[in-house]
Amino acid sequence: MALEWLRRENDLKDHQLFDNSHFGKDAPTVIYEERPVLDDKGAAVPGLFSAWIWLNNPSQYNSYTTDMVKGVIAGMQRASSDRKVVAVVFTAVGDKAFCTGGNTAEYSSYYSKRPNEYGEYMDLFNAMVDGILNCKKPVICRVNGMRVAGGQEIGMATDITVTSDLAVFGQAGPKHGSAPVGGSTDFLPWFLSMEDAMYNCISCETWSAYKMKSKGLVTKAVPVLKKDGQWVRNPLVRTDTFVDDGEIVYGEPIAGDKVAAAKALMAECTTDFELLDAEVNRLVWKFANLFPNCLINSIDGIRGKKKFFWDQMKLPNRHWLAANMNHEAWLGFNAFDAKKVTGKDVIDFVRFRQLVAEGALFDDKFAEQVLAKPKG
Repeated sequence: MALEWLRRENDLKDHQLFDNSHFGKDAPTVIYEERPVLDDKGAAVPGLFSAWIWLNNPSQYNSYTTDMVKGVIAGMQRASSDRKVVAVVFTAVGDKAFCTGGNTAEYSSYYSKRPNEYGEYMDLFNAMVDGILNCKKPVICRVNGMRVAGGQEIGMATDITVTSDLAVFGQAGPKHGSAPVGGSTDFLPWFLSMEDAMYNCISCETWSAYKMKSKGLVTKAVPVLKKDGQWVRNPLVRTDTFVDDGEIVYGEPIAGDKVAAAKALMAECTTDFELLDAEVNRLVWKFANLFPNCLINSIDGIRGKKKFFWDQMKLPNRHWLAANMNHEAWLGFNAFDAKKVTGKDVIDFVRFRQLVAEGALFDDKFAEQVLAKPKG
């Protein structure tokens, strides 16, 4: 009897909160994959794994749908509660984009002019960011391509970023009817200087992986282009450091006749994530050789600074974003989604401001004057 009681007491509990229905293989979805931890010789370590959470919507630059947001939440919770998982690798399918944010097709077709529905969606989005920040395993962002808009926000919620040197980073909200208040306004001032954070947040420019490495946003940028067995660094940006007109231009885009030559060189290359994956494996092996409780306590101590400002603003921003679906977001997301028909992905901002200056009513007539007309 005593042995039976002891056996029952030693049975391991399952702390996974969700079932696996949120994961799948057919896009758009989220893929959950376990990969063996590799030691410093490249051999698999028995019984230890990294959890790879893949955004799988490459045809739409891995923008996340409502169901995909649920998948990320479920994936982070599953990995967090799994004893055999050493670290989480948050990444995406393909070689063009890690994530470009929320799925604008879904935004324009369903959420625009439905502020209550978008508020419910933002509750899920906030839970996704919380899920990353609360995961009891270190979270590595493996950036395989563009990390912009909401993709930049969920990427900054992770603990360490390693990136393809072809990737670009930035925000897009003010250009398309929203604001980067899903994390960027909270996180960017921790990564960048206040001046750089402000400019990067509102300019809607994208900055190269090398520029972000020099400014401290990412841990490592590695080449992914290969030609004749040799690695080729991103030829579209400056990878040497010099001063031009008083500014350091490391990581800045090249210009002029050099662009065509760079693109021609890229066309001769293949894309290979070997170095990126090796860097991920190196980090996971480093984590595996640390006391797990000491490791996560150290991580949470740093995460807490990001979480402090995120927690202050996530609910007020949720309410504003919901209300904005009746206003600028309605125009911005519909303009972006109609770009194949109109040839433009933004509204006529000057006319918008003129109508505001005239005190015009924000109605369908207002929208007709600022949205682009179909081509032809």
